[in-house]
Amino acid sequence: MTASDNGMPPARPGKPDWRKSRHSNPNGNCVELAVLPDGRVGMRNSRYPAGPVLVYGIPDIESFIRAAKEGEFDDLIR
Repeated sequence: MTASDNGMPPARPGKPDWRKSRHSNPNGNCVELAVLPDGRVGMRNSRYPAGPVLVYGIPDIESFIRAAKEGEFDDLIR
């Protein structure tokens, strides 16, 4: 296992542009996403910016967003 910084090699040029949904809660309990230098998407907990990052390929993120828009996960919040 190699050393990493938020799921990315420490020698990366620049830092990802992390962003939250405009629907995020003002207390900072949010999920943040960023496109990583290799084109994949990182996902992290905004309360722990130095913590672990889940890394997904673009097709995985596209499938998740499509399913969320179609209401596939609506039963989780009712």
